[in-house]
Amino acid sequence: MFEKLSSVASHYEEINRRLMEPGVTGDQAAYTALMKEYSRLTPIVEAYRDYQRAQEAVEEARQLLEEEGSDREMRQLAQEQYDENRQRSQELAQQLTLLLLPRDPNDDKNVIVEIRGGTGGEEAALFAGSLYRMYVMYAERRGWQWELIGANETELGGYKEVCFSITGEGAYSRLKYESGVHRVQRVPETETQGRIHTSAATVAVLPEAEEVELELDPKDLQIDVFRSSGAGGQHVNKTSSAIRITHLPTGMVVECQDERSQYKNKDKALKVLRSRLLDIKVREQNDKIATERRSQVGSGDRSERIRTYNFPQGRVTDHRIGLTLYKIGSILDGDLDELLDALMTADQAEKLKQAQQD
Repeated sequence: MFEKLSSVASHYEEINRRLMEPGVTGDQAAYTALMKEYSRLTPIVEAYRDYQRAQEAVEEARQLLEEEGSDREMRQLAQEQYDENRQRSQELAQQLTLLLLPRDPNDDKNVIVEIRGGTGGEEAALFAGSLYRMYVMYAERRGWQWELIGANETELGGYKEVCFSITGEGAYSRLKYESGVHRVQRVPETETQGRIHTSAATVAVLPEAEEVELELDPKDLQIDVFRSSGAGGQHVNKTSSAIRITHLPTGMVVECQDERSQYKNKDKALKVLRSRLLDIKVREQNDKIATERRSQVGSGDRSERIRTYNFPQGRVTDHRIGLTLYKIGSILDGDLDELLDALMTADQAEKLKQAQQD
């Protein structure tokens, strides 16, 4: 591990040197790429340097303890320095092991989120709307930008399906754990006898695909134009600006009617289509990996029930890690960090366990 860290530190210094070169500072693309790599390596190199300093302090303290004739007070100080920096070294070594784990190549990407109401009819659609609001509020808490791509709204204000993008640093690295079936237990507004109903909605978090990552052949696309429509005939666009794109090889269909511009709707629909196709490609690659080597938390299986929101008890339970929090109101208002931090920690622990078995 430490040979690798030494190599990383050398590479880091080389990037730092190149960032000062006039030829690089004048090339925006090259400069941006180098800065991105520099930022990624910074926490690793800083932790490695802290580890080296702690190790040097341990060695100095050990030499003082071995010296003959040292007075009692000096030996006590040396022992404290030795114990403190030895513990610090161990903590930093663990931190470095985690930092060197293979990164998800999509972690730095923006995301496209698709939410669909599942079992439960209108109540499921209302719950899909609650999840949409939750993620939008979480994005705003973190200073991320979000944009609606398309929605199929119901009469009561729920969503049969809603699709939106979130743009911000680390968006996919945090939100990727949200893919799966979310279940809600509550008394619906339409229930007159006060009975608790169970409904569900499916969330798909897709890393946003760049054009260079997944090139679409125009011959594979059937593009149809139609008039927008809304729930109950509201917000109807009287021009034919809505776009439906069918990917002929897979039969995948994407619609976008949020914008009044046909061209903007087409761009958004293509963005969603690329991201869905990239997601399928990644999943096919992951399926080739043995089950025991898959991440416990980060599998993103959308047929798996991952979380239950129980309104009568005011609790939210994540079934993958057995975590229950009794603050359903604040979670649905976008306070997701405690949940997501726990999921990330569990994911790292599983990857560390796998790395140690290799």
